[in-house]
Amino acid sequence: MAHFTKATSMHDWLNQRLGIDTLNRVLATEYWIPKNINFLWAMGMILAITFGMLLISGIFLLMYYQPNVNLAFDSVNYTIMQEVGYGWLWRHVHGVAASVVFLIIYIHMFTGIYYGSYKKGREMIWISGMLLFVAFSAEAFSGYMLPWGQMSYWAGMVITNLFSMGGLHMDGLVEWIRGDYVPAQAYLNRFFMLHVLLIPLAIIGLIGLHFGALRIPHVNNQDGEEVDFDVEAKKYLAGDKANSKVIRFMNDFLAKDMMVVGIFLILFFYLVFYHYDFAMDPVNFDPANGLKTPTHIYPEWYFLWSYEILRPFSTNVGLIAFAFAQVIFFALPFLDRSPNAVPASRRGLFKIWFWAMLIDMIILTAMGKVPPIEPFGTIGFYAALTFFGLWIALPFITMFEKKV
Repeated sequence: MAHFTKATSMHDWLNQRLGIDTLNRVLATEYWIPKNINFLWAMGMILAITFGMLLISGIFLLMYYQPNVNLAFDSVNYTIMQEVGYGWLWRHVHGVAASVVFLIIYIHMFTGIYYGSYKKGREMIWISGMLLFVAFSAEAFSGYMLPWGQMSYWAGMVITNLFSMGGLHMDGLVEWIRGDYVPAQAYLNRFFMLHVLLIPLAIIGLIGLHFGALRIPHVNNQDGEEVDFDVEAKKYLAGDKANSKVIRFMNDFLAKDMMVVGIFLILFFYLVFYHYDFAMDPVNFDPANGLKTPTHIYPEWYFLWSYEILRPFSTNVGLIAFAFAQVIFFALPFLDRSPNAVPASRRGLFKIWFWAMLIDMIILTAMGKVPPIEPFGTIGFYAALTFFGLWIALPFITMFEKKV
């Protein structure tokens, strides 16, 4: 009884100062989710858990990593992998999570496009989500530099060269970013700081923004149905759960989430223990050597589609194309002129647009991995043109779409 009284007093004390009951009500027990959703709505929770695993495994790796061009490679491939107890496990978890997180991001992103989750006042959900995509991309790129292997060095060289802006020859900007004429100690220091501090803080802040944007207009549903959350919540609270179209975030929706998360974790740890090598490029197991250029330089798989958009064109045109690809997804809520927020399967030409875009990005990803020899060069070129054509066509094919 004494323990119960102390716990109650502590709860009351915190509640008066932090409003924990109000937070619990707003963010959990009275945060209503449409009932007609499927497993794809669990991708956000999977992303949050994967990000958590990246943070935890990253902290353990940070204990032994040496951000020094003479020591970084050995600290990763010998100290962590061979000398530290279970160091191999933390590196595998970190490497697999860094790759798998982008697979989940792309599934989450295309789920939002398919179900029109960026429409009807949900524009900020989409924009904050795309900002998270950019932040995760920057985090992945900065982390890829840290093992200081061959592909780390040369991928960093190629990507930072993009900031010369082609014909503008802004070489001073490239040197300012690197802190040197070539990737060296200052470069490694900067990307180490970005990877372990600044970008993770930005990601955490953007997750808060994304969840806040999601909380206000409520979650979309798989039928695009308009739900009166106030009316449906009253039905639920009155005990008529069977006829209510909503469920609580806590614990109804989380129970569905955790089932999908459990399946994901089985796959995740299968990769960690048996196929971790898929997330580690063999070329990166050679120490960085600024005097020996790899035969074929390419980024990680999740950047390949945008890399292939850059590659088929001349320098200046390629940079413009690359910049277009990086920002155009932000404009999706404004380019889609349709009044409908229903699944793509019920939207006529938009259904064709969606599947064409998805297939085209898969082709771009595949072509970005191989050397630019024929017929791969031609396929990549036309896939890039298709990408631009689809985005140019989007406002026109949705402008005359009838209300469903």
